[in-house]
Amino acid sequence: MKIEETRRNILKAGAVGLGMLAVPIFPEWAFPALDQDEVVIPLTDYPDGWKTDRGPERRFYDIRKIKGPLTPANQFFTTQHYGHPKIDSSNFLLNISGLVKTPKEMSLEELRRLGSTELVAGFECSGNSARAMQGLVSNGRWSGVRLSTLLQAVGIKQSAREVVFFGADSGIEKVEFRGRTYEVEQQYGRSISIEQAMRAEPLLAMNLNNEPLSVHQGFPVRLLMPGWYGAPNVKWLSNIHLQRDPYLGKYQARWYRTLRSEIVGGKKVWKETAITRMRLKSVVARITRFKDVHKVQGFVLNDGTPLRSVEVRVDDDSWQEATVHPQDNKYSWKLFTYTWKSATPGEHTIISRVTDINGQSQPTREELTSKKTFLEDNSQHPRTVVVS
Repeated sequence: MKIEETRRNILKAGAVGLGMLAVPIFPEWAFPALDQDEVVIPLTDYPDGWKTDRGPERRFYDIRKIKGPLTPANQFFTTQHYGHPKIDSSNFLLNISGLVKTPKEMSLEELRRLGSTELVAGFECSGNSARAMQGLVSNGRWSGVRLSTLLQAVGIKQSAREVVFFGADSGIEKVEFRGRTYEVEQQYGRSISIEQAMRAEPLLAMNLNNEPLSVHQGFPVRLLMPGWYGAPNVKWLSNIHLQRDPYLGKYQARWYRTLRSEIVGGKKVWKETAITRMRLKSVVARITRFKDVHKVQGFVLNDGTPLRSVEVRVDDDSWQEATVHPQDNKYSWKLFTYTWKSATPGEHTIISRVTDINGQSQPTREELTSKKTFLEDNSQHPRTVVVS
């Protein structure tokens, strides 16, 4: 049976959900397991002692160990700012307040009765980069209720402009204002516009890979914004508040932002922008050898814009097109493979780049020099290997 016929049968049998949120059953060949006698060639750019466990607050994902499209829940990357709040699911109530027609407190069971949607989505921390060996990234199968369904149930007042999401985690923050400093307790909070909230994608997720969320992933409910960086995906969701004015909490207005220069009217202007949608990125994750043939494998993450190409370059040779495995999912990471033949002994540098259908291409490190803050680093990441 031809591969394309196999793919059609799989998608026909396994699609779940509606429209762009359909979730296919992934074929095993989406990111091939090692063949017999196939060996992994170590990437020599990893620092000595690199590890995934970074204490109780952070866990990296070792992308060299990707075995399939879904990251195991117990390996999913995690990071947070105020620790892990302890929440009793039997007493849990999600508060919906502000400019809504019917303010409510909803239990998990009441949320589930609003319906269930599944989608596969991957994302990374906005601070993910070569500094973290690209380890603040994962991909999972999520299920829960659409945010738009919940908002329709409570009703939105005409004056509402923003939807603010507060987590159950909180801490003491210093807020500076015109030479004075105030210490106040703040919950982790992020906001989106009403227009963004009413799209099909935002999800109040309660399950990851068909299991309830772990405490690291925001048990019992978290916001999932497909195509966005991790910071807006508020965990341990406790309150959804609709308001007219922009939300200016620390992690919205001050902590997660990018400073870069642009030429406006012939002059250099410095702009600060919020961390929202993921920027186009590809990463080489591992290299294997089977007899005399090497495979270069990696992933692409972006905001869901369709891709035009993924390319791989070895040393100073020309760019060569890689194969992006057909997963037919807008927001999952896209896994790719490039077959590297006639590799010569010695050290080699291997790099990937991705281009979307709009012609937007992944930048080099040099092309990001106008950006001063370290967040949103989607630059090409050279990897090094030694071929024997």
